[in-house]
Amino acid sequence: MKNAANALLNRLEFPVLLAGLVIAGGLWGFEELMEVARATTPHAFDTEILLAFRQAGQPGVPIGAPWLEGAMRDITSLGSVSVLVLITAATIIYQLLIRRPATALLMFVAVAGGQVLSSLLKVGVDRPRPELVSHLVTETSLSFPSGHAMLSAVTYLTLGSLAARFLPGRTIKVYVLSLAVLTTLLVGVSRIYLGVHWPSDVLAGWCAGFAWAMLCWLVARLLQRRKVVGDDA
Repeated sequence: MKNAANALLNRLEFPVLLAGLVIAGGLWGFEELMEVARATTPHAFDTEILLAFRQAGQPGVPIGAPWLEGAMRDITSLGSVSVLVLITAATIIYQLLIRRPATALLMFVAVAGGQVLSSLLKVGVDRPRPELVSHLVTETSLSFPSGHAMLSAVTYLTLGSLAARFLPGRTIKVYVLSLAVLTTLLVGVSRIYLGVHWPSDVLAGWCAGFAWAMLCWLVARLLQRRKVVGDDA
C-alpha cells in the first residue's frame, strides 16, 4: 500500500498536486464558512474584523485617509461583473483571432460557470448584507459568498495561468500568477472595507473561486494530455 502511494506521488507533477490541495482546501474552507454564514447571529470573527475597518464608535466612518475610500472603490470595481465580463470578452476574442478556439472556450466555461455557481450559492445560503456598519457602495444582491471575491479569483487566476504558459522564464511566470492572486486579495479586502460583506463572505468567495479556477485548470490540462483538445487549450 505504501509503495503504491509512493508510486502515485512520483507520477504526479507538483503543479497538479498543488492544484488538488487548493481544491480540497477550498472545499473544506467553504463548508466551514457556510456554517458561520447560516448562524442566527453574526460570529465574533465577522463583527470584530468589520468594525476594525471603522473608526472607534463611528460605524459610518472608515479608517484611513480620505483618499483611501476612493481607492477602495476603484479596487473593488476590478471585481465587478461589468469589468470582468469586459476582460473575459477581450481575452476570448483575442484567443479566437490567434486561432486558439479551445482556449477561448475553456475561458468562457471557467468564468461563466463561476458566475452561475456564485449565483446558486448565494440563493442557497440566503445571507443578507451586514448591517453592523454603513455601506459605502450600493449593493442589492445577497451576501454569501462574495461574488466579487469569487469571480475575481476565477477570472484573474485563469488569465494568469493562460498567460504563464506563453511567458519565458519561471520568474516571470511566478510574477504574473502572484499579480493575479494579489489583485484577487485586494478586491476581497475592499469589499470588507466598504462594509458590503462580512469577512466570512469574502473568505468563502476566495475558497470557492480558487477551487473552481484550479478545477478548470486541471480539466484543461487533462483534455490537452488526452488530445481531446489541441495544443491551443
